[in-house]
Amino acid sequence: MSKKSFKQLLRESFKSNDTEEWLDVHFTRPVGLVFALAWNRLGIHPNVITIVSIFLGLAAGWFFHYADLGHNVAAILLLMLANFCDSTDGQMARLSNKKTLLGRALDGFSGDVWFVAIYAAIAYRLMDQILPGLDIKWGWFSWVLCIVAGLMCHSPQSSLADYYRQIHLYFLKGKEGSELDNSIDEQAKHDALPKSDWFGRLFYGNYAKYCRSQEKRTPQFQRFFKLWSSGTGSVETRSRVREQLLAKSRPLMPYTNILTFNTRAIVLYLSALVDQVWIYPLFEIVVMTVLYLYMHKTHEMACGQLSKQLVNQ
Repeated sequence: MSKKSFKQLLRESFKSNDTEEWLDVHFTRPVGLVFALAWNRLGIHPNVITIVSIFLGLAAGWFFHYADLGHNVAAILLLMLANFCDSTDGQMARLSNKKTLLGRALDGFSGDVWFVAIYAAIAYRLMDQILPGLDIKWGWFSWVLCIVAGLMCHSPQSSLADYYRQIHLYFLKGKEGSELDNSIDEQAKHDALPKSDWFGRLFYGNYAKYCRSQEKRTPQFQRFFKLWSSGTGSVETRSRVREQLLAKSRPLMPYTNILTFNTRAIVLYLSALVDQVWIYPLFEIVVMTVLYLYMHKTHEMACGQLSKQLVNQ
């Protein structure tokens, strides 16, 4: 890994130009690669870095429940560091081929832990604050706000954004360049494992449910992908449809980036610094939901149109 230039390693650590966000390309990934190279020389495994990121995210959540500037600045720095570590472990795994089942499980788990801690911190912080424009405290309504924002908005938004990104990578780079998995295969992996392999069964069982939730929300894509996987259409038609799918999907990639980490983090940081943390969950519920619905509707419409092209060639 050290024989290549920094620019070469950085380029190889990207999934694709279409799916990488500007802030990640010019800030998060380069910093993460510096960390990755340093830790790789020390022989530190990517899984260790992921575990470190989990504790950093938990610490950030704890600090966010304080209203003073000092604690909030510390929380921001901790969450930024957690994100650098999260970027680092993925880059190390891709560049050094140190990919493990535990690593996959931890990588998906880490971000969830961060935001559970953050939503809980915001809810607790708001309880004794006054509702904007009223003379009453937030009380337990702050927990309702954060549960709706986290479970009903953030979680499905992130999972579908990741799914659309993997779909794009699949048609751009092929199966080897993406992680477009399906619930049937993942459930089969679960069922094939002996009961003594409790960790593997736990991972594949939960991952199958995760894939199933993505599939249920994308009926038009499921129909299209079934036709595509069965070889429907002539060579010329399939080539044209593939290019059209990428052309229709490419403008949606910025939305998948917005619905993952960076935009959320920026809004969280600003709302915490001005001690108006209710802005963040409200932004999640209103603005991010509108983007999510637009992304979902646009992608499903495109898949419906492409299915017709495959059938009516």
